[in-house]
Amino acid sequence: MMPGMDGLSTLEALRTLPDSADTPVVFVTANVQANEIAQYRQLGAIEVIAKPFDPMNLAEDIRQLWDRHVAGAESPAP
Repeated sequence: MMPGMDGLSTLEALRTLPDSADTPVVFVTANVQANEIAQYRQLGAIEVIAKPFDPMNLAEDIRQLWDRHVAGAESPAP
């Protein structure tokens, strides 16, 4: 839990700033209710990693998320 702002509020604030409007975001959170995950994604988060997570695999997990994100961005629109 972050002091002052929760993750959704932080992401909303980031999206209003020109320099961070398109910054890819991955949430690491214990709040993994389906409606919360949907909110994160609606605001543009590329994925949610649930706590607890395996710190030994975190870098690889993020790399795989990034690869999927980039591949999806390169796919032509239907």
